[in-house]
Amino acid sequence: MILPSMAIDIAAVSPLRLSLVDDPVFPSAFSSWRSCELALPDNGTHFGCVVEGSATLTCAAGFFELSPGMYFSVPGELRIQGTGCGFAATRLDFNGFFQIGGPAESEGRLRYIDGCSDSLLISPVVLGDPCLNLLYLPPGTTQRQHTHPSCRLGMIASGRGVCRTPDGDFDLRAGMVFQIAPDAMHSFHTHDESLRVFAWHPDSDTGPSHHDHPMINRTMVEGVSAADTLSTITRGRS
Repeated sequence: MILPSMAIDIAAVSPLRLSLVDDPVFPSAFSSWRSCELALPDNGTHFGCVVEGSATLTCAAGFFELSPGMYFSVPGELRIQGTGCGFAATRLDFNGFFQIGGPAESEGRLRYIDGCSDSLLISPVVLGDPCLNLLYLPPGTTQRQHTHPSCRLGMIASGRGVCRTPDGDFDLRAGMVFQIAPDAMHSFHTHDESLRVFAWHPDSDTGPSHHDHPMINRTMVEGVSAADTLSTITRGRS
């Protein structure tokens, strides 16, 4: 669950170097930077964002300059240099897509619990794969207590709020990183200010599969979706 040692003002930390996450089902690691260089290894895919200042990503795909609010997914070795701050969550031994996007919008496009909203910034490549989200909490939000079946890693992008846990309340403010263990009870709350949160999930229960994706679903064979044809063929072989 979120504890003082897991909700860290990164203004006082430079950097967190690939701290392993206690989630045996989805081996992961967590890093952050502030005005320094961060080197990440080649045995996974790195997901993250820039919250303040700018950052330069150096990887097999080339050199890329990111401004505040931009986010990324980089498989393999990655070097981050910059004047600001951000975080990177690594899904170990996973080969994802190379992607850069943003800046993230001020609010989410999808409805979430208790009046909050969420945007899926980096979608699962395949059903079950990791994803990166932007969570938005308007002023005056009171979330109900809840849990997640896998760890949650991320950074407060803007605003202020409070995280309430069975062990106490912890202030949230821009530039803080956090780690929530699987099945840990918690809730986020705001008062006069909104809160924007970059949140990474090591897994997902949505996303495309061999039998369900836009290309095959919208391919019509004699008026029938090829997805249905493929399912029939697969069932016949099993």
